[in-house]
Amino acid sequence: MTNPEDTVMMSNPRDPDSHPLPAETRSAETHGPSSTAFSSTTNPDTESQDQDEGSVSVTGLSGFSVDLSVDHDGGTTSPLVSDSGASATSASVSSSVYKFVQEHGRTFHKYKEGKYFLPNDKREQNRLDLQHTISKFLLKGKLGLAPVERPRRVLDLGTGTGVWAIEFAEQNPNSEVLGTDLSPIQPDYLPTNCRFEIDDVDDDWVHNHKFDYIHGRYILPFVKKDWGLLFESIYNNLNPGGWVESQETIIYFQSIDGSIEGTALQRWNALLLRGIQMMGRSATEALRCKNYLAEAGFVNLGEKKFAVPMNTWAKGDEQKAVGAMQMANNLEGIDGITMTVFTRSLGWTPADVEQLLVDVKKDLMDRSIHGYITVIVAWGQKPQ
Repeated sequence: MTNPEDTVMMSNPRDPDSHPLPAETRSAETHGPSSTAFSSTTNPDTESQDQDEGSVSVTGLSGFSVDLSVDHDGGTTSPLVSDSGASATSASVSSSVYKFVQEHGRTFHKYKEGKYFLPNDKREQNRLDLQHTISKFLLKGKLGLAPVERPRRVLDLGTGTGVWAIEFAEQNPNSEVLGTDLSPIQPDYLPTNCRFEIDDVDDDWVHNHKFDYIHGRYILPFVKKDWGLLFESIYNNLNPGGWVESQETIIYFQSIDGSIEGTALQRWNALLLRGIQMMGRSATEALRCKNYLAEAGFVNLGEKKFAVPMNTWAKGDEQKAVGAMQMANNLEGIDGITMTVFTRSLGWTPADVEQLLVDVKKDLMDRSIHGYITVIVAWGQKPQ
């Protein structure tokens, strides 16, 4: 078994010899479930599409120490795990944005319909709040890692339920906090220094003032514009000395000992990455976020990666706690994103998707699969 304290080495994302996802993920495989097992894939850094065969190639997580070890004693719970589960807009927004689209029994945003792959119903809102709890757990109770001091104006991109913006406003009463999103799902009762607007980060930015801190979380796979242009927009809308911070989950499951090989989870993950790529997006491009920040002109760059166990297999109370939350997060979120990507992009029927997900969910709960995903936080400062 691989020593969990060993460094996970990065392969060159531009290397033509990087291992492609196996042939089973190609066009013949995109039309329904199969029992074909997967061979090993490399760690993700970027994705490339073979124009002739449609294969997806994903390579390299750099210099990243995965400090996880298997709990062989069989414990599944932790004293840190709780039993409890864890809309204001600008006046110019048309009332049509409050209308939602029904698809496969879930509701999705109407404004810029189809851009965001996940639902916006109450079930998804509860998952987003759980994801916020996971984030704070990883950041030791903090809302971010950038060394921001008393920002006057704050922008939260892709604010979702608004929980991050609301908490930041409560903790920083002298800050004016604006949260933007495609869906008007934020609460009505807010701190006086917090407000929300319906907006799309891909549109031209027309704010009437600049910000001191711009925060974004779990949005980059849904950005259509060139990522360099996005970070350029962020740079241009910050005051000198202002900070940007991005936090993303890399939707790529790995294991510390190869136990994920040949599983339905691995097969699902390979197909999901390919489907997202066919929709013109990237689920792993966030691994280059620090590079984009540097190219946009930011300085004082920082980056931190977290290996998050996919269930309670890992040793230690804290790892079990975050693993239990992450398992709930995965199980609750997998239906929406899979149904959207597989039916729209890969041509699967809803029945085929549901059939595959039965086995994938079993894998997500299987403690003999020592899997984890990577969360990456990157930040930088606009020069004074």
